[in-house]
Amino acid sequence: MNGSFATYLPGSRGINGIGFLLIVAAMLFALFYLEGVLYLEPCPLCIIDRMVLSAIGLVFLLAAVHNPGRIGQRAYAGLNLLLVGLGAAVAGRHVWLQHLPADQVPECGASLDYMLETLPLHRTLQKVLQGSGECADVQWTLLGLSIPEQTLLLFVALAGLVLLQLLRRTD
Repeated sequence: MNGSFATYLPGSRGINGIGFLLIVAAMLFALFYLEGVLYLEPCPLCIIDRMVLSAIGLVFLLAAVHNPGRIGQRAYAGLNLLLVGLGAAVAGRHVWLQHLPADQVPECGASLDYMLETLPLHRTLQKVLQGSGECADVQWTLLGLSIPEQTLLLFVALAGLVLLQLLRRTD
């Protein structure tokens, strides 16, 4: 083989485009299939995951459109690495809640809308991240993986794309 592995990869703009399209596909799946067809309501942790995914998608889109040089691409990738870490932590917490024994699952709390209306934002986030009984319910699986487990795998895949952007030497 001639050349390194990097010569067979798309450029930075292509990798950012792939990341953006992965997130668009995941969001469309959640909105149209999980909510629209199966009528599953997202729990508070799912909503946070979607917000983080949207932020990551926006950074991927901005990076693809802007297409800066090496330093700019690394700045975008660094921001996305922080967001991916946050998303993976939330999804990991969600997976952990789903694997708790039934007697250790937190009780269901107030709805996210109610908490946003009545509590300061930092208290709402604190309560949501603690999780509740509704977050521990496994509503649907694909290949034996719950929605939070699939979301965690998506964050791992996105981390791979982001690390590829950070560690590549050339465009």
